[in-house]
Amino acid sequence: MKIVTVDFAVGAANLHQLPKNGLPEIVFIGRSNVGKSSLLNKIAHRKNAARISSTPGKTRELNYYLINKQFYFVDLPGYGYAKVAEHVKAGWTALIENYFLTRKQIAFAVQIVDARLGPTDLDNLMIGWLDFYEIPFVLVMTKADKTPVSRLQMQMSAVKTAMSKYRFVHGIIPFSAVTGEGRGDLLTIIEDHLVPAQSPSSKKFARRDVYLSSRRFSPKEPGRTTAVA
Repeated sequence: MKIVTVDFAVGAANLHQLPKNGLPEIVFIGRSNVGKSSLLNKIAHRKNAARISSTPGKTRELNYYLINKQFYFVDLPGYGYAKVAEHVKAGWTALIENYFLTRKQIAFAVQIVDARLGPTDLDNLMIGWLDFYEIPFVLVMTKADKTPVSRLQMQMSAVKTAMSKYRFVHGIIPFSAVTGEGRGDLLTIIEDHLVPAQSPSSKKFARRDVYLSSRRFSPKEPGRTTAVA
């Protein structure tokens, strides 16, 4: 997939402000300071497509970016930053969970974790939500360039085993915003989940509930939990 245009659409503080045009949404999720904005900028091939905050936990909106005039990248607020007030954390939690519950335009999710740490408890909570709400997702392990090769291989193996219990995980990709490692793999898997959602006649994207009703995933299907080297 080639990204030609990236246009900031809206920063939504609540679900009522979300776009109403029905275009599919690729959701990016991760802890504060995990490198989510850097990842977005790298795959979009833009220096400042996503705004990078110097203060972790500062972003409190769902930021929508219109890609190629056809679908959205959605940058969800980062979670897990200790200095954020508890009532603010609770508000973010409710916003994100309600978004997962009600937003049928979600086509795919990109769950981001730090390759040096692996999934934290909060990451696992978010992964559990994605699986519960039947949102297909890929696990992307950022900062791969800062992880020794032997350590990265061990982490990939451990994470693959841990992810095997989830029905809707569709791969594990090591990624570096510095070297570009994993960019092509990530764009390919995103495209794979956009193309099948199109109607052959109208070339428009189907809602997630319609798409999933015709394509259910099973943990026993081969290749559903695959580490992409």
